[in-house]
Amino acid sequence: MMCGGTSATKPATAEIQEIADKVRCEVEAKENKRFPEFKAVEYKSQVVAGMNFFIKVHTGDDNFMHLRVFQSLPHENKPLTLSNYQTNKGKHDELTFF
Repeated sequence: MMCGGTSATKPATAEIQEIADKVRCEVEAKENKRFPEFKAVEYKSQVVAGMNFFIKVHTGDDNFMHLRVFQSLPHENKPLTLSNYQTNKGKHDELTFF
């Protein structure tokens, strides 16, 4: 990983799924809909003053979205923050900084 850049794309882990699950309600509220599925499939991370996670989430059928979630440093004891998200993504759309 280059300094300030994102990591290579990696398959989602249980920890990444847990992060996606924690912001699901907020995404559904902003989109004013419930997703039949919300499965993290891959992710990238970026070290900042904490960690940014870029997560590709399968939301049912051929629908995907990209999430950017910020995790503060452990000593700050702050909740995860949904920084941004993108809808209308496909299975093969690359995770990029947004």
